[in-house]
Amino acid sequence: MNEPMTKSKFSSNLHDLGYKSLIDALPCYLSVQDPSLHILFTNQTFRNDFGSGTGKLCHMVYKGSPDRCPSCPVQKSFKDKKTHISEETVQLSDGSLAQMIVHSAPILDITGNIIAAIEMSTNITKVKEMQKELTLLGKTTAILSHDIKNILEGLQGGAYVVDEGIKDGDMKLARKGWDITKKNITEISTVVQNILYSSKRRSSEYQKVAPDEIVRKDVALFQDKAKAMGIILRHQVNRALPLVTIDPFSIHRMLNNLIWNALQACKNDTEKDAHTVVVRTDFYDRLHFMFEVEDNGIGMDEETRNNIFKEFFSTKGSGGTGLGLMVVERIVQEHGGRIEVLTTPGKGSTFRVILRII
Repeated sequence: MNEPMTKSKFSSNLHDLGYKSLIDALPCYLSVQDPSLHILFTNQTFRNDFGSGTGKLCHMVYKGSPDRCPSCPVQKSFKDKKTHISEETVQLSDGSLAQMIVHSAPILDITGNIIAAIEMSTNITKVKEMQKELTLLGKTTAILSHDIKNILEGLQGGAYVVDEGIKDGDMKLARKGWDITKKNITEISTVVQNILYSSKRRSSEYQKVAPDEIVRKDVALFQDKAKAMGIILRHQVNRALPLVTIDPFSIHRMLNNLIWNALQACKNDTEKDAHTVVVRTDFYDRLHFMFEVEDNGIGMDEETRNNIFKEFFSTKGSGGTGLGLMVVERIVQEHGGRIEVLTTPGKGSTFRVILRII
């Protein structure tokens, strides 16, 4: 008769054979489980990141879930006595999530009956992150080469119109060409700054700053562009806000992207006679403050709203790279904040960034 494997018996066998120290030294997570998926044994690497786990259900230890994993390799090994592999997302004891590649294999007695299963898991989170960054780099190169080409053609076109205006003594034509040139300089400057921010991790330099000063500077920066586009750009600030600890460089980049997007949303709206962009900073609640950029431009439908922070998704269609809001989201995450987006098609959008007062 097949004798079931128990926790104490398995540990005793390991000690007798002198394998425990060797297994504890393995750089992967190792556990032995019974047919009900209760953990009989774990190695030191497992215990370091998940706690003991012995006697508990593996899915409770790995995921805090009462339900078994749909593609559980251990269950498959119990069924067919073969090795299996799967990829899982688990939660470490410190609360962080990790991507795992999981291997399982049956443990057989001398008669060939399965008495337990061994599960070995390797943390591949860093590999996945690197894979994502390499994919991002490839997509960035392809998309931006097309986008920059279009901008350069716009610069060439603007320069040609300027030359023709000067040649003919037509200052009106020359000014028109110069406006085209300035627009494309702004476009390529924004693209390059977003490339630099999204492709290179920089060390945040946190300082105590006044949120209203950040808003005033960024609104002033875009004031001439807004006037040229026929858009009213103004700020509303609460001077009672205290100094807050943020990275000014990052927050300026975030607001610049949001303001530029708002101006573009107004420019693309042909239904209204007048357009306004308002940039605010104020208390959100007792513990948080907010930056807010509101426009009365074209707004967004639900599908667009749900996709705006995805990689390379652009509300401008082929006229944008999709990097701007990716950068915004990254900056907000780096500051431990969150973003609220309120939008109605045909009426406009509000992007609200909420940060803790510290």
